[in-house]
Amino acid sequence: MNENEILDTPDFHHSIPVQIRFNDIDMLGHVNNTVYFSFFDLGKARYFEEVKKGHFDLSHIDIVVANINVNFLAPITFYENVEVKTQVVSIGKSSFKMRQIIQNSDSGEVKCECTTIMVAFDIKKQCADTLKSDWIDLLCNYEQRNLCQKKIDYGRKTIDA
Repeated sequence: MNENEILDTPDFHHSIPVQIRFNDIDMLGHVNNTVYFSFFDLGKARYFEEVKKGHFDLSHIDIVVANINVNFLAPITFYENVEVKTQVVSIGKSSFKMRQIIQNSDSGEVKCECTTIMVAFDIKKQCADTLKSDWIDLLCNYEQRNLCQKKIDYGRKTIDA
């Protein structure tokens, strides 16, 4: 995915500011690459809370990360104001694809982009499951469009959803 693809996607409806801490900075004076994953996790958690209207029960998780891909585009420095923007771009039978960016809140410069595949998961059986209709309805309503599709592109292969 390149910056033009990000700009061509529908608007992000979810954004949260991220505070950069002193321990996030590496020897080169910018945010260490491992920290970006924490920023994206925070964005996902807050996104799900908002989509589920505060009813995202961490003790009954029914979705898990199956795949995550990150492209680092520009370094983030300690004094930058940054935000994580999150959206769901497609929904399949048992999974959905998320897109996130970290961008400078002042300039709009995209610093990093992330694509995550979330899979429905049955905790008791410890295996993938069919995505529940309430997830599908909530995600489509939040994103204000039909996200359902017949196939999901996982980068290396495309499978029936």
